[in-house]
Amino acid sequence: MSDYKLSASLQEHEDDVRGVSFPHPKFVLSASRDSTVRIWKLLSANPPQYDCSISSHGSAFINAVAYLPPSTNYPEGLIVSGGKDTIIEVRQPGKAPEESAEALLLGHAHNVCALDASADGEFVVSGSWDGSARVWRIGKWECDALLEGHDGSVWTVLAYDPKIIITGCADKLIRIFDPSGKLLHTIKGNTDVVRALCRVPSGHASRADFASASNDGVIRLWKLDGRQVGELHGHESFIYSLVSLPSGELVSSGEDRTVRIWRGSECIQTITHPAISVWGVAACAENGDIVSGASDRIVRVFSRTKERQAEHQVIQAFEDSVKSSSIPQQQVGEVNKEKLPGPEFLQQKSGTKEGQTVMIQEPDGSISAHQWSQGAQQWMKVGTVVDAVGSSGKKIDYLGKDYDYVFDVDIEDGKPALKLPYNLSQNPYEAATKFIQDNELPMTYLDQVANFITTNTRGATIGQSSQPEPPGADPWGTGARYRPGESSTSSPAPSASSRPKVLPQTTYLSIKTANLRTIRKKIGELNERLIDEGSKDISLNPSQLEILEEMTKPLEQTLSSSARPTQAITDGIDLVLFIATTWPEADRVPGLDLLRLLTAATPQTASYRSSSGENLISIIERSGVFEDKDRANNIMLAVRALSNLFETEKGRELADNEFDKIHSLVKSASEGNITNRTLVIAVTTLHVNYAVLLTSASHSALPSSIDRGLVLLDDLVTIIGTASDSEAAYRGLVAAGTLLGLGEELQMAAREVYSFDSALQKVEKAIKEPRIKGVVGEIRTLLKEQ
Repeated sequence: MSDYKLSASLQEHEDDVRGVSFPHPKFVLSASRDSTVRIWKLLSANPPQYDCSISSHGSAFINAVAYLPPSTNYPEGLIVSGGKDTIIEVRQPGKAPEESAEALLLGHAHNVCALDASADGEFVVSGSWDGSARVWRIGKWECDALLEGHDGSVWTVLAYDPKIIITGCADKLIRIFDPSGKLLHTIKGNTDVVRALCRVPSGHASRADFASASNDGVIRLWKLDGRQVGELHGHESFIYSLVSLPSGELVSSGEDRTVRIWRGSECIQTITHPAISVWGVAACAENGDIVSGASDRIVRVFSRTKERQAEHQVIQAFEDSVKSSSIPQQQVGEVNKEKLPGPEFLQQKSGTKEGQTVMIQEPDGSISAHQWSQGAQQWMKVGTVVDAVGSSGKKIDYLGKDYDYVFDVDIEDGKPALKLPYNLSQNPYEAATKFIQDNELPMTYLDQVANFITTNTRGATIGQSSQPEPPGADPWGTGARYRPGESSTSSPAPSASSRPKVLPQTTYLSIKTANLRTIRKKIGELNERLIDEGSKDISLNPSQLEILEEMTKPLEQTLSSSARPTQAITDGIDLVLFIATTWPEADRVPGLDLLRLLTAATPQTASYRSSSGENLISIIERSGVFEDKDRANNIMLAVRALSNLFETEKGRELADNEFDKIHSLVKSASEGNITNRTLVIAVTTLHVNYAVLLTSASHSALPSSIDRGLVLLDDLVTIIGTASDSEAAYRGLVAAGTLLGLGEELQMAAREVYSFDSALQKVEKAIKEPRIKGVVGEIRTLLKEQ
């Protein structure tokens, strides 16, 4: 049987692809940390070309996707997805993301990380970090059974057949339930977290019923009665996904950058990816093709059939990208260069098994990694090992600046894309705070990131080489790669009493990350639709589209490197405002998103005047964006645009002069939307920035600052007292605590007029996090001062 080769690389996602499904040869499904579920429809088979559309756009990371086959009631089938917001969404493939979902399944209390649909289409099973699995009957749309008894996150679920459901848990156990929730059997034998499950085809040589995969890198084969009948060895790190092929083979993917094909007990092919984590793999039951989703944001389809494989140059480009990829040294462990063989080894020695990896010292001193291909009977280069960051004692260049350390920071079990620069002269909490703000991460990570910095620089002083990491400091055993949410037994987080003070906030917050290519593409798609619908009067002509295109790259550069804004950016302001305020309300999101970026990128946005002399705030007000409460995303993006004004001096001047109008618009629009997480975070971010402005040296002595501080404090007490989201609560507390620095009048109002202490008690009870407790303690200290 032929080896798998690349069929297509599908690039539209803006973040890690966490889940994939391959229900039919004509389409693929993918779920991503970018909060979207996408449908990839095959347009032509030779060469393979796909069209991408967004099926669902959530408010947080989406980790899992499943597909229910067509039925009488749902002839197109149903797409089921779940993630960080704890909601499982059920949606018909043909519906646009702004249309109502078929159902929203509520019940999980934490991140939904696993989904599986029964073969007969009767029910869906979900697994969550809340330590439970749930069964949901199709059409009933309520939790039909709760599968309890897990002592950790339920990382994987398998609807084995109509009478059996299997779960894999962080407590290293496999549990077998019936669909009513009755526990039938508990299986021991895994030495680490169970991350994946799949059926084993009936013709498999082991005669196993199902397989499990674990963080120990081993695939285990099981009978339903709990007997282990085989093990598959080959992966060199965590295994995240497991699926069976119609041929009877198994396919796995993991943290070692590979997808592996298993026949019987042997690995017969290794497909290395130019990414650190291959999060998911799925197979098409009809033709045996496979799809993978990885940390480099790409969905890849592979096929054994030549007619469905990509053109030669596309396959070659993929193989070249693997060869040229960098492998962090912490992924391969300690490497003794002196004992490594030279390139001659590759010609003199053959590998002993598929996927075997060797390190070679090249003539220039670099270290390359090579894997043995059993099919090609040769060593294949799969990347170059790069030095562990911060290990040499030399300064490391990052974005044009020198640092003592540049750590790899993995979000959610292995995301390698984020860099955390740090100098030994910095306060770890300041560096952690800036990192979190720059990457729009939840502030819940603050203590853990700061503690990670402290742990991995322990013993190091300015001008000295960094010390090796103490044993046990990283629970995952991968050196200086950090995963928020996981703790180290040897390095407890600092207590609230030892945490550096966060009040008052003295720097402005902004939200500047975006995928401009995707935004630009969406504007083009919507513009085409306007033309097709006969709305040429508000559509953009080719020269206007060219202006937007020319603006994209310099805008990206300005936002990422603080480069001076170019004329091309300024030329696009008028068009962006036109889209954001004149297009139909349902089509304004990409325009408002660009406006958010422009207010941060150039002071010319704040200085803009319409032909009638209206300033930016009046233009936004006249558009009606704050009046349409049913479009919370539009309001949220408009508020983000206002928050980003504080990035420039002209923007701060406009926000200062238009305080009353901005406050009135935002308060009116957010009332009744207090449960919308992203909107509340945007509002509290705006309040933080106003608090920083009002307490600055230029404003703190002004009588108007006291009046405005009282107005903002009134809003914040309400938000804090009703907050259920930790990030919104934290930002609200920081804003309020900063405002208290204006003096006794605000402190007295907080105590005697606004019942601030009652709000503090409520938020402490609702959100039990160290950082919440810490900032509440600082606020209480301020309120006691006379």
